[in-house]
Amino acid sequence: MSAAAAAGTWKLGDLEVNRVGYGAMRLTGNGMMGNSDGTPIDRDAAVRLLHSAFEQGVNHVDTASFYFSPLRSANELINRALSSWHGDVVVVTKVGPARDPSGEWLHTVRPDQLRGQVEENLRRLGRDQLDVVNLRAGGPRTALIAEHFGALAELRDAGLIRHLGLSAVRPEHVAEARTIAPVVCVQNSYGLDWRRADENGLVDLCGEQGIAFVPFFAVAGLRREAAAVQEQDARVHAVARAHGATPAQVRLAWTLHRGPHVLAIPGTTDPAHLAENIAAGALRLTEEELTLLDRPGVADS
Repeated sequence: MSAAAAAGTWKLGDLEVNRVGYGAMRLTGNGMMGNSDGTPIDRDAAVRLLHSAFEQGVNHVDTASFYFSPLRSANELINRALSSWHGDVVVVTKVGPARDPSGEWLHTVRPDQLRGQVEENLRRLGRDQLDVVNLRAGGPRTALIAEHFGALAELRDAGLIRHLGLSAVRPEHVAEARTIAPVVCVQNSYGLDWRRADENGLVDLCGEQGIAFVPFFAVAGLRREAAAVQEQDARVHAVARAHGATPAQVRLAWTLHRGPHVLAIPGTTDPAHLAENIAAGALRLTEEELTLLDRPGVADS
């Protein structure tokens, strides 16, 4: 069994993936907010990192065409890695509010503009069909979901997309989208310190309907794209010490324990952190530890 398979598998439609995947947002050397002051990641190093992930059993990569910096594109790096890899890897991308070539955010996108975004993903990934495309909503009105998701459903019928999902949505958006086409996954910000998807029932709703729930910022939490900082939560430290694990591994394991339909897509450019993230899928927390982690956080002294 590969390391990424230790947490089991789930199906995105007819595509079976290991529950521990890889998020490509950091692969370009900048976060989603477009900061690009850092040194661009070396292309060969990025390909080696992706190949290392694949060798450890990662067969689910999350990306987007707007994951780019002035000199690097996550989709192009993934394309390069996959072109020299002999194995099946499911690539999930997203469309909707995005960034123009200069990096400026385009917060409004018409349904008819989604085809251009889909085609851009196809070109940069070097594919004739996208495995999964998530409509990135960001909290629009339900009617807006219907118009945009309907446009993606037409592209699925045309053969450009295999499966559809949603990102940054509420439960009513999932219900609306499912009247138009099947939804195989929902991506929302979710983690130990940010549980809105528990409060509104979205995590459980996805489980009941056989939809993968894919948290992003599961480790970073409210810090989102910010650089990693030292863990401050005494609960997390206590559980980590008990297992000889890192705090990040505990946070990932906690999300995976929410249900067999919950996937993980941690991102990193550090090979050691990559191995640690993947190994988190084998971490088994006790009921007492889960109860401890579910209590309000306490700063470590």
